[in-house]
Amino acid sequence: MTDRLDNKKDQVVGSVKEEAGKVTGDSQTELKGKTQKESGKLKDKLEDAKDKVAEKINDVFDSDKK
Repeated sequence: MTDRLDNKKDQVVGSVKEEAGKVTGDSQTELKGKTQKESGKLKDKLEDAKDKVAEKINDVFDSDKK
């Protein structure tokens, strides 16, 4: 659960940095923000994939018990 919160935090903080960079004309801050935001999104997708794999593995073990 904390991983998902960290991922969302990265997305929000990244968005703020990106906008701050746009407003101030600081392309480095804007790029860092975009990178942090996308990193959070990718980590979130990885968590989803891990959950799906774990669910499938559990399904296999549960079906063996029947």
